[in-house]
Amino acid sequence: MVRHSPVTKSQAKRPAVKIAVAVMLAVAVLGALWVPIYAHSLPKLGAFPFFYWYQLILVPVTAILCWICYLLLRTKPTTPTTPTARHREGVRR
Repeated sequence: MVRHSPVTKSQAKRPAVKIAVAVMLAVAVLGALWVPIYAHSLPKLGAFPFFYWYQLILVPVTAILCWICYLLLRTKPTTPTTPTARHREGVRR
């Protein structure tokens, strides 16, 4: 069974960060699911109609948004404070 350390006040994320993450993820998902945005053949980029290059551009944009959300939500690992955990860390070395 995994024991999780309690979340300290410094690790708790502010509501503004969570809202920003939710908005970025919603933009990424809705940009692909809301078809009327990109259901056009014009403008063309070379021989590609708009709906093809929109979807091709949306993939790296979504990946970048997900990466930014990860960076905003990640927490630093806590250091073990119990004597047995310190002993185990010393044994691993």
